[in-house]
Amino acid sequence: MNSIAKDPLQKRLEIANWIILAILFIPSFIFAPTKFYLGVLLGGFISILNFYGMELGLRGLFRNPAGNVKRPTLVKYYIRLALTAVVLFFLITAGTVDIIGLIIGLSVVVINIVFTMIVALAKKNFIEEVG
Repeated sequence: MNSIAKDPLQKRLEIANWIILAILFIPSFIFAPTKFYLGVLLGGFISILNFYGMELGLRGLFRNPAGNVKRPTLVKYYIRLALTAVVLFFLITAGTVDIIGLIIGLSVVVINIVFTMIVALAKKNFIEEVG
């Protein structure tokens, strides 16, 4: 199997996802009700698992650029989306989680990407100002 090495940015994003989830989860575990911290935790897991699923799908897409990979990639994407929707439906309808906590947890990857872009732009602007 021809494995493609991960980009350092990709590794940093993956690690930062878990760190941000911990930063959001620990205070909610200490100060918030059970449904809220479960929402943060499960939403974060769902978000991070979807991030990994997207990575795997894109790796498969670029591994075989000559073949017909558009349809299988889209099918896998829609299956992952439907599975996520079913899991979220059952979590919400069963009353297992607080919706606000779930939304906060689902935002882990978005928070990470926005924060990473802000830091990258700040570094770029700092380097331009110095140079």
